[in-house]
Amino acid sequence: MTLIRRVDVPRLSAAIAICQAAGAIGGLATARSVRSWYPRQRKAALNPPSSVFGPVWTVLYLLMGISLYRAWVQARRAGRDDERPSFAPFWAQLVLNASWSFVFFGLRRPFEALVTLVAMFLSILATMRSFGRVDRAAAWILLPYALWVAFAGYLNAGVWWLNRD
Repeated sequence: MTLIRRVDVPRLSAAIAICQAAGAIGGLATARSVRSWYPRQRKAALNPPSSVFGPVWTVLYLLMGISLYRAWVQARRAGRDDERPSFAPFWAQLVLNASWSFVFFGLRRPFEALVTLVAMFLSILATMRSFGRVDRAAAWILLPYALWVAFAGYLNAGVWWLNRD
C-alpha cells in the first residue's frame, strides 16, 4: 500500500462533488415532505432534531468523496487488475443513498425505504472491503457513514413500525 503523498486537487474536488451531488439529488425528494409529511409521523425514541440531519449528511458526503478519491488514486497506481479496487459497490451505495430519499420522503414508503437502506448498508460494507484492499484509510473513512446508516435504519424502522396503521 502506497501512501498518498500529493493531493490531486481536481480529482479530489471531483470525487467530493460527485458525492455531494448525490446528496443534493436526494434533497430534492426530501424538501417538500420534510415540511409536510415527516413532522406528522411518530418517530423512534432516539430521533435527533431535524437540524442535525443536514450537517451530518454534508460531512458524510465529504468523507465519501475523500474515500473515493483515495481509492481512485490507488487504483491509478495499481499495476495489475487484481490490485485495483472494485468501484461497483461504491456506485451502488451512492445510487441507493439518493434512492432512499425518493422512496422514504418522495413516495412516503418507510418499509420499502428500510429495504433500500439495508441494501445501502451492505453496499457500504462491500465498498469498505473493496477499498480496504488498496488503502485502509479509504475504508476506515467510511466507518462513520456505515454507523450513521445503521442508526438511520433504526430511525427508518421506527417511522415504519410506529405509523403502520
